[in-house]
Amino acid sequence: MRGPVLALALAASLALAGCDSGTQQPAPSPISATPKTPLEFGVYGPADEISAFQGVADNYNSLSQDSKVEVRSWPDHDGLIRAIRSGDDIPDVFMVSRGDLAWLQEQGLTQPVDAMLDERGVDFGDGYSREALQAFSSDNRLQCMPYGVSPMVIFYNKELIDFDTMIARGLDAPDISQGATKWTFDQFAAAAEFATRPRKGTHGLYVDPTLRGLAPFIYSGGGKLFDDDNQPTSLAFSDGDTQAALERTLELLRDPHLTLSKSEVERATPLKWFERGKLGMIEGFRSLVPELRQVQGLEFDVMPMPVLDSSATVGDITGLCISKDAASTPEAADFLVHALSAQSVGRVTHAGYLAPANLDVALSDVFLQPGRLPAHSNVFNTAVRSMQVPPLLDSYSDLERAVSGTLQEMLNIPVLDDLLGLSEEVDAESRTVLDPDNASPSATPSG
Repeated sequence: MRGPVLALALAASLALAGCDSGTQQPAPSPISATPKTPLEFGVYGPADEISAFQGVADNYNSLSQDSKVEVRSWPDHDGLIRAIRSGDDIPDVFMVSRGDLAWLQEQGLTQPVDAMLDERGVDFGDGYSREALQAFSSDNRLQCMPYGVSPMVIFYNKELIDFDTMIARGLDAPDISQGATKWTFDQFAAAAEFATRPRKGTHGLYVDPTLRGLAPFIYSGGGKLFDDDNQPTSLAFSDGDTQAALERTLELLRDPHLTLSKSEVERATPLKWFERGKLGMIEGFRSLVPELRQVQGLEFDVMPMPVLDSSATVGDITGLCISKDAASTPEAADFLVHALSAQSVGRVTHAGYLAPANLDVALSDVFLQPGRLPAHSNVFNTAVRSMQVPPLLDSYSDLERAVSGTLQEMLNIPVLDDLLGLSEEVDAESRTVLDPDNASPSATPSG
């Protein structure tokens, strides 16, 4: 409003001056409004979620006198980060995974947001979980603002796993009808057995043979994933506590009677087996919910990851960052505040994919969506408190690739008679990524 007001004031003063001098003054030329600063908002996701982001930008544009935001989108995270890594222009405000943060900082592509948000009155203390804030903090600054925080949970088929029936039969099961929000590893194993019905071709569970798939079981059993949580040089699969956790869990997770075989996974993804009603349990994140809701006849719900010694899980964490070279940092910060508002986050959350880091939205019906599957959406909220946030790594995907072959062996070879040997191999392969200068020459990545 400042530009038009000044223009009107200037016109009025000129008219008065003309009257005072007794001479006719020409009418002032119209002064055009100051052009709005163009800003780009970079996001990724399925089409209906992108549509929600567009709604956030449209709403901001209808209110802002200073800037106009255009949405630039990619179908998935990998598409956005590939564009950034290839040297494309970086959007002024953009969404990233927490796993991108180390590389973005190393390249100097973002700027801390804490002071800007504090100046604009954003409550990023009580309004957000500590885990989410820690995930995007580095060098004692909040580098990007947490946007989504989706812990890994267990999705289960309610037709194959009926806890009430299990209890009635004297089997060990959580009593969710009485509000149970945790379950033990033994109860998880009992559910896998209950869902396995050879005559119907159903299996009880499937856990991905990946670091992310195994991490919750390792952490819950008292083990650790890395040799150091700040500056890791190796994975810690051969650590004594990690070995103990693996010994307890692998007996179940690799049981050929209970889980999908390698050939079955080659024929269809575990998610497809689950959607077909042939798999009792899979690990997953909130982003699975919209797809599962579309599967006709599929009745599903969620439980937290099972507990061995203590509650533990990992998470899919996203944040909104401001580019170091934003067209206007103040105006980018203004838009960031708008995108973080409960109204804006709620608009995106309504699409069903996002588990919001904003606690007000996470605890509201916009996220919990009562009357829709899954019935116990609050599991996503409670599981956040047990999330283990890994060290900042330049490329977590490179680490996963380096050890993928050996982890496949660990979960699929018919006889696992040397767990320690395979674990030492995993650790050695990890050093080719985490500490290449000191990696053993023979430690060739298995992926």
